[in-house]
Amino acid sequence: MAESDAAPTIPKKCGPYISSVTSHGMNLVIRGIVLFFIGVLLALVLNLLQIQRNVTLFPPDVITSIFSSAWWVPPCCGTASAVIGLLYPCMDRHLGEPHKFKREWSSVMRCVAVFVGINHASAKVDFANNIQLSLTLAALSIGLWWTFDRSRSGFGLGIGIAFLATLVSQLLVYNGVYQYTSPDFLYVRSWLPCIFFAGGITVGNIGRQLAMYECKVIAEKSHQD
Repeated sequence: MAESDAAPTIPKKCGPYISSVTSHGMNLVIRGIVLFFIGVLLALVLNLLQIQRNVTLFPPDVITSIFSSAWWVPPCCGTASAVIGLLYPCMDRHLGEPHKFKREWSSVMRCVAVFVGINHASAKVDFANNIQLSLTLAALSIGLWWTFDRSRSGFGLGIGIAFLATLVSQLLVYNGVYQYTSPDFLYVRSWLPCIFFAGGITVGNIGRQLAMYECKVIAEKSHQD
């Protein structure tokens, strides 16, 4: 009996990948990196659509890369994506309202596809006037939130992100960094807040899904231990 009590407990092994993911600090870094590259990819694709339609105009000397975009746009969008993607699950935990609506990767991918479609519509579809375009994109953006999110925190953060991103865009255009063709909302296009709102919801869903995977792995490891 004494020998049995003295016997050391051999911990169950789990791979180094699982061990890294279940470290909260390391997981934040991994999620931030993944969200950064997702933001960079979306920025390259969506900005290319805008430039092809001549919605966004950059000075000629900066359109020198294969992606036809200013060098600072993808890193800025990637950084914003990382911040937003980490902020959404943090806000859910702070409010004590875990987001459980359509929490699977297939739903997240559909959300990304709808967001790209909304951005594509803003660049490709011809409307009678800017008011009609803005109202249509606003309805589509709210429909995206209702279809893939439906949380109060998601809607509030989306509004805040749209306001701050639009303000930053106004300042950049005012300082001559780039410009929009036919601006109708001070220095930018009136539909821009709708795009930022939909983008915040989309990146937030990706961040929530990554955070949910972390919780799932931690729960599995705790069960094994």
